[in-house]
Amino acid sequence: MKELLSILKALSDENRMRILLMLRIRPVCVCEIEEVLDIALSTVSQHLRVLKYAGLIRDTKEGRWVIYHLVEDNPHLASLLPGIEGAAGGDPLIGRDREMILNMDRESCAMRFRERRKKQSG
Repeated sequence: MKELLSILKALSDENRMRILLMLRIRPVCVCEIEEVLDIALSTVSQHLRVLKYAGLIRDTKEGRWVIYHLVEDNPHLASLLPGIEGAAGGDPLIGRDREMILNMDRESCAMRFRERRKKQSG
């Protein structure tokens, strides 16, 4: 029961829900999440921490990238996510997120990410 409650708490935030629905499309890196959600990197990191703690996502290192994936063998996630996707799939924001992820190139995204960091520090 504790595991299920932890998952439901993690799902109770719009941005975390959006992250999970992005991950249904494909694994993503943090710069892609930041660009789609248009929120601060520190906030993205906090959301990822919550999702990881709840056992919903995992990360892997691929070269210089840290890539986030859904935990496919989580039985609670496997039963909840299709229903959530069905209920939220018609939302225009989710549609926009989906379109962005499908058309996003990780290298270009990382370049824009570095440019934004430079502007913020300069």
